[in-house]
Amino acid sequence: MTASVQRLLEDEPATMALGSELAAAGRGLPRQIVYLHGDLGAGKTTLVRGMLRALGHAGIVRSPTYTLLEPYDLADRGCLHLDLYRLADAGELDYIGLRELLSGPVLVLVEWPERGLGALPEPDLSITLSYRGTGREAVLEASSDVGARLLESLPG
Repeated sequence: MTASVQRLLEDEPATMALGSELAAAGRGLPRQIVYLHGDLGAGKTTLVRGMLRALGHAGIVRSPTYTLLEPYDLADRGCLHLDLYRLADAGELDYIGLRELLSGPVLVLVEWPERGLGALPEPDLSITLSYRGTGREAVLEASSDVGARLLESLPG
């Protein structure tokens, strides 16, 4: 199954808004695995920030580049924000207890997922952010029924 949506994002508020739309689309879905692809500075963490704000997190949202993982407790589930940019080997994810963290209702947002292949679950949705002039282009691709539902629930 492959369904996709393309969006042009003029600026940071537009990227935050897409994150908010994804958060709203995912309400009621107990588990979502979202891969975030893009060059450094493409807006991956900004998109995550938009999602978390819309889900009620009021604190700081940083890219967990050095810690690999930042957990968040949301009203209806947990959220794991991973940044695997500095990951040397996918097997390192076993040391942080990723398998145990994935049990139960959880939203998993993974930056640089290609560095964790083989240790990560398959994504429901993959989002690729690329530079387009002064803005960004977001390509969202579903690879599961959950991902397709997310895309179907996004506003036009």
